[in-house]
Amino acid sequence: MSLPSRPSRRAIPGALAGALLATSLAPLLPRPAQAHALVMSSTPEPGARLASAPARISLRFNSRIDHGRSRMTLFGPDNQPMPLTLAPETDAALVEAPLPANLATGGFRLRWQVLAVDGHITRGDIFFSVIGR
Repeated sequence: MSLPSRPSRRAIPGALAGALLATSLAPLLPRPAQAHALVMSSTPEPGARLASAPARISLRFNSRIDHGRSRMTLFGPDNQPMPLTLAPETDAALVEAPLPANLATGGFRLRWQVLAVDGHITRGDIFFSVIGR
């Protein structure tokens, strides 16, 4: 009756070396990208000079957005914050908010913050002006 073979003492260090090599190379293997949501377009566009105030603000992103955890705040010529109420979601990559009808002329800053569905928070500002007619 023969006994089951055992690995030689030399095979164990070789296996250990192989496992260490595989572990050390793992960070170099391709992984899915985890990028922040980027604004692809906005209405109004950054730096726009408008004859009249827009009815709404729209931001289109390069990825799906968690609308429930996203925010927009408009700062007017007096620099007072006006939190905007986001419109109901119609497109997973689009965030919109209606604007008050009585916006003054002057410079505006839209501060936005969105949570992409990959878990990354992105923030930014868009400046535009209402110059009147």
